[in-house]
Amino acid sequence: MGRTARSCLQSLMKAMNLIMGMVGIAMILYAVWMARVWQRDSQDSSSHHHHHHHSPSPWFIYTFLGIGVTFCLITCLGHIAAGTANCFCLCCYMAILCLVLLLETAMAADIVLNSDWEKDLPEDPTGRFHDFKEFVESNLDVFKWIGLLIILAQGTAILLGMSLRALGPNQASDYDSDDEYTHSRVPLINPQVHQPPAYVIGDPRFVFKNDDPVKPAPFGWNANK
Repeated sequence: MGRTARSCLQSLMKAMNLIMGMVGIAMILYAVWMARVWQRDSQDSSSHHHHHHHSPSPWFIYTFLGIGVTFCLITCLGHIAAGTANCFCLCCYMAILCLVLLLETAMAADIVLNSDWEKDLPEDPTGRFHDFKEFVESNLDVFKWIGLLIILAQGTAILLGMSLRALGPNQASDYDSDDEYTHSRVPLINPQVHQPPAYVIGDPRFVFKNDDPVKPAPFGWNANK
């Protein structure tokens, strides 16, 4: 019963991790596409203008790429923690997820409560931040569901990690006790296996004892005669 519960928790935790991993891969691909477009646009503008104008760094692309890579790394850590059920891995995974959830909650609260949140951000030279913002606003319902799915997956993964951490040591002791039972059963079976040779060895003794009186009798009669 404990093994089936543990395997179900591990499978659910890996499924929740896959959701974050898919989001992370999508963000990495989108960031790579934005970087390629920005690089092409910057090369075109530098070919038109002979003097080299150093534009500010595309922070939005780097931030998007960093979040995607972070999600993928968290997914890898979660799969390792779910597969091994190691307490240290599970604690690190849950701590990182709690930190990510706090940051996401703070960002969402700042966007909702602060109407001038865009002024806190530096200027984006690529213009992709403005395009992405318009794309999100035009598909707001879809992105609301995506954000809710990510937060639910992270929260569920934390709860599953806590359950696995609570179940892990007990399950390990169950495995040890099972091994002890198998080792304790083997000596109980082995004596039964070794006992028949003792009886087999004992039977010839009775045979030899029965044969011994028969053999001396003829010798005794021969001696008297």
